[in-house]
Amino acid sequence: MERRVAEQLRSALGPLGLEAHAFKVGWYNAVLQPAFHLPYPDDTLAFVVLSTPSMFDKALKPFVSKERLKIIRDPVDQCVSHHLSRVKEKFPDQRVDIMFDYEMLPSRKPKFLAQTAAHIAGAAYYYQRKDVKLDPWGKKKIFGVCIHPKYGGWFAIRALLLFPAIQVPFLEQPPPVDCVSSEEKRIELLELFNFHWQDGRYRDIIEVKERYSEEQKTYFATPPAERFRLLGLSQEAQ
Repeated sequence: MERRVAEQLRSALGPLGLEAHAFKVGWYNAVLQPAFHLPYPDDTLAFVVLSTPSMFDKALKPFVSKERLKIIRDPVDQCVSHHLSRVKEKFPDQRVDIMFDYEMLPSRKPKFLAQTAAHIAGAAYYYQRKDVKLDPWGKKKIFGVCIHPKYGGWFAIRALLLFPAIQVPFLEQPPPVDCVSSEEKRIELLELFNFHWQDGRYRDIIEVKERYSEEQKTYFATPPAERFRLLGLSQEAQ
């Protein structure tokens, strides 16, 4: 069942520049405090959905062009929501729950921890302070960051798809690719991400096979309220 669902997701999301990676809810809950647990049995099938560099041209621009006359608040979020809703329709006999990376619980905690989900699904390696043996940062707060083996930091974690009726007790957990394996490089990565994230150098910590286009870089570097004109949308759309 898991393979059939994964194939359907791959065929639906691949042409849009999106990836789906399978995991069991229990893998995710096992590494987090109860406050962050997903409220499903451990063997429940889930997928973490990533956007790759090609999503901008394959999904976002066509979506904006088609929805130009409708109210658009956040083009990327609405584009991903639109396409995942369409994917959900491909499983008429299944309950499919969707959680988006921007959604919050009433407690103001995120509905899921995106980077943890990507790591336990084997999609991208979540490099954290604990991955550095000789910690040079003292009392400074250091945030972790996911690196994709193919796209480096040129990707985003967008959503979870959960299939509550599908239990996969025998699903094997794939380890994420440890593509930043040296101590020196890990320190450099966390330094760049925490103290120089605006220039995006952390994204190229490894040699990548594909990165954001110049147009896409400009779009994401532009304040959200000013992005509409880059996509040919008027302020009325906002």
